[in-house]
Amino acid sequence: MEALLISTGVVALAEIGDKTQLLAFVLAARFKKPFPIIAGIFCATVVNHGLAGALGVWITTLLTPEILRWVLGLSFLGMAAWTMIPDKIEEEETQVANRLGVFGATLVTFFLAEMGDKTQIATVAMAANYASPILVVIGTTLGMLIADVPAVFVGDHFSKKIPMKLVHSIAAAMFAVMGILALAKVDTWFK
Repeated sequence: MEALLISTGVVALAEIGDKTQLLAFVLAARFKKPFPIIAGIFCATVVNHGLAGALGVWITTLLTPEILRWVLGLSFLGMAAWTMIPDKIEEEETQVANRLGVFGATLVTFFLAEMGDKTQIATVAMAANYASPILVVIGTTLGMLIADVPAVFVGDHFSKKIPMKLVHSIAAAMFAVMGILALAKVDTWFK
C-alpha cells in the first residue's frame, strides 16, 4: 500500500506545472471536449508508466542491491533538483496528431510528452524500489490524473492561482527524502 500512496503523492505534486499538465491546459482550450481528453491522458499514462514500471523491474534483475541502492538514491536526488526547474510546452507537441481526433491527439501527444519526463523516470525508479510495481504504476497514473483532470476542467485560469514554487518545493522535498532514505540504506525502504 505504501508503494501506491507514495507513487500517487509524489507524481501528483511533481506533475503540477509540468509540461504534460500544461499540455492538458492547451488541449482543453483547443478542443473543449474534456472527456475524450481525460480518456486519452489515462490511456497514454497507463501505457507509458506501464512500460516505465516494467523497465524498473528489469533494472532490479541487472543490478546488485548495493548498486541499485546508489542508483536509486542518486536518481531520486536528481529528480528533486529537476522538479525545481519549470517546464515549458512546445507547440509541436500539440500539433503532432491533429488528424486523430480529440482522443487520438491526446493519446499520442501525452505519450510522447511523457517520454523521458520526470514522472516517467520517477516511475522507473519507484518500480525498481518497491516490490509492487503494479501498485507503483497505478499510483503514478492516479497522480497524473489528480493533477491533469482538474487542468482539463478549469484550464489556465486556475493554474495562475496555484503557488507553483511551493508545490514544486514539496515535490522536490519528497524526492530528496526518498533519495536520502535509499542512500542511508533504510531497510524498510527496500521491500
